[in-house]
Amino acid sequence: MRGMGTSNIILIVRNHPMPTILRIGSYRFFFYSNEKSEPVHIHVQRDRSLAKFWLKPIGLAQSKRFTPHELHEIYKHIQQHEKLFLEAWNEHLGS
Repeated sequence: MRGMGTSNIILIVRNHPMPTILRIGSYRFFFYSNEKSEPVHIHVQRDRSLAKFWLKPIGLAQSKRFTPHELHEIYKHIQQHEKLFLEAWNEHLGS
């Protein structure tokens, strides 16, 4: 499977415009620092595929080039790491 892997790397970079919060396999979970005015969300990228998920409640906002199967896998990863993403958002963007 494309995004699957055993290594998770958590990296929160302060003062970075696109901090990476988590990597799972080939998936990169991140947010843009200039999106503070939007509801809490996380972006996911793999190669040229990109998706955006709301976090409260978890739901797909938009997606480009991910298959429905991959979106389901990503959704499960977001559910599993929701607390981490919310904490990172609050720490970095201070909502």
